[in-house]
Amino acid sequence: MANSTLWWLIAGAAVALELVSGTIYLLLLGTGFAAAAVAAHLGAELATQIIVAAVVGVGAVAAWYLVRRGRAAEAPSRSNRNVNLDIGERIHVDAWQPDGTATVRYRGAQWTVLPREGLDMAPGEHRVVEMVGSRLVVDRL
Repeated sequence: MANSTLWWLIAGAAVALELVSGTIYLLLLGTGFAAAAVAAHLGAELATQIIVAAVVGVGAVAAWYLVRRGRAAEAPSRSNRNVNLDIGERIHVDAWQPDGTATVRYRGAQWTVLPREGLDMAPGEHRVVEMVGSRLVVDRL
């Protein structure tokens, strides 16, 4: 079997494992294996093919790391409006219960509301800042 065929099989296996794992790193390493297969088609020696696979694969992973490092970190999903559309919505709290919770009618259902840490429990308009389970964490407007 030709070296190029082996490199293509390794690249295909990396892509298949990528589909199972859900990370991008095996796909990036698969590009290195594909580059080695192209080098084999061009008649490069085995040592050159291995170097090409290493340089392209590790280079792709390093480039992806630098791209990801340059981005701002996303908010946790429980307080991220892109994940939970209730974040930022306004609700009206009529009264707080002695246990530090309130019950409000929101989107046609009864919801338990918790104040944000350190917030005074005054009735009135509040904004949803986070969801903890099925409870809304609110901040005063």
